[in-house]
Amino acid sequence: MKVSDFDYELPKELIAQQPCERRDASRMLVVDRKSGEFLHRHFYDVLEYVNPGDCLVFNDSKVIPARLYGTKESSGARVEFLLLKRVEGDLWESLVRPGRRLGDGDIVVFGENGELRGEITGRGEDGSRLVKFAYSGDFMPLLEKLGAMPLPPYIERAAREEDKERYQNVYASQEGSVACATAGLHWTPELLRKAKEKGIKIAYVTLHVGLGTFRPVKAENVEDHHMHFEEYSVSEEAARIVNETRNAGGRIVAVGTTACRTLESACADGELLPGSGSTGIFIYPGYEFKLTDRLITNFHLPKSTLLMLVSAFYTRKGMLEAYGEAVRERYRFFSYGDCCFIL
Repeated sequence: MKVSDFDYELPKELIAQQPCERRDASRMLVVDRKSGEFLHRHFYDVLEYVNPGDCLVFNDSKVIPARLYGTKESSGARVEFLLLKRVEGDLWESLVRPGRRLGDGDIVVFGENGELRGEITGRGEDGSRLVKFAYSGDFMPLLEKLGAMPLPPYIERAAREEDKERYQNVYASQEGSVACATAGLHWTPELLRKAKEKGIKIAYVTLHVGLGTFRPVKAENVEDHHMHFEEYSVSEEAARIVNETRNAGGRIVAVGTTACRTLESACADGELLPGSGSTGIFIYPGYEFKLTDRLITNFHLPKSTLLMLVSAFYTRKGMLEAYGEAVRERYRFFSYGDCCFIL
């Protein structure tokens, strides 16, 4: 299976640069796997396709404002950090631009008063650097003040203050992601309330999204690609809700590929297991899903691992036809774009 088998043509103007004015007013392409039919709806119609007794599974990881702009202490040169993950304590793995100008022992200063300092202490994976931060007080409030949201590169503008609210799911609570689980961006507190009133169960799992999920696939053959590992956790309560739903004949609806990957990583013998771990699960056509019955997801980049995942959930041909339909109907693509609900 070739990576090129998952390519499609996308006009640049369909790549969403701004979020929809109303979260739940995004368009929703409903893909019926049994009939092959496409329906054009809006996200505020989503609960028409979820029955009482079904379970919505959300990834409650919260995006941190992981992009920092500072200056090299010794020269005053501008430096950009993109925090990838906390290694331990105040030691972080980070992408650094321009990396060639920074070596071990170099210090970068952030903020007008230099309230945050980062020292390069070594190298991480794939050209990243290890950075030890020094500061007074608590780190996360300081990062909230100094950092910008890590918008993906296909959003060709600088992050604004309002992105701290819009590039974040309304139910996000567990800090740790450097990219948003964007299928959740369409949900509002009102929709969540209506879901509960309808008798739909809700479970929250956590998978901290790293850049590995979005890195381009460089291998020619799909099977040769290796995913980066990401940390996940499943609470006792989430496992109980999901397992009770399945035992009662309800359907498990994964809200996004990260919720889906967590479900598929943390299951055994048809049950969701509580606990924490790292997952490098790579789902592509031929994979047999164990827990996920339906999938709500945004539109993904050509030749990406996420397009391979949704193709595994339906078929490669079916998903490429769905994407072609979305292009013809001028849907908005990627993180701030519209979504599809695969039944």
